[in-house]
Order: sequence, then structure tokens, then C-alpha cells
Amino acid sequence: MIYWLVVGLIAGWLAGLVMRGGGYGIIVDILLGIVGGWLGGWLFGRLGIWPAGGMIGSIIVAFVGAVILVGITRILKRA
Repeated sequence: MIYWLVVGLIAGWLAGLVMRGGGYGIIVDILLGIVGGWLGGWLFGRLGIWPAGGMIGSIIVAFVGAVILVGITRILKRA
């Protein structure tokens, strides 16, 4: 559980930096990172990509998923 929180925090924070604009706050960033990790894992699995590297690989997968989620939430926020 702590592992997921650390990975989620890092991935959500990085996604917020890359996507620019105002962040959603630490709690939402963590949640986006955790859900992004699940989404990224599912997406990478569907593409047949299995990243290695332990925590670094997990952060990359979660980061990709979190960027997708931040993009979706910003699109929905504008609509």
C-alpha cells in the first residue's frame, strides 16, 4: 500500500508538471497517479510492453497513465 502511494505521488506530481497548468492538489495528484498506474499497466499490457526496472518501471507506467488521465480530466473540465 505504501509502495502504491509513493509511486502514485511521484507519477501524479510528474504528470502535473508535464501537463502544465494548475495542479489538482496533493491528494488528487496521488489518486491520479494510482489510477494512472492501473490504467498504464492495463494499456502497456494490451500493447505487449512489459517494463522492467522495479520502482522506476512502475513510476514510468503510472506516469504515462496519469498523463492520459490528466489530459482526459482537463478535456472534460472544459466541456
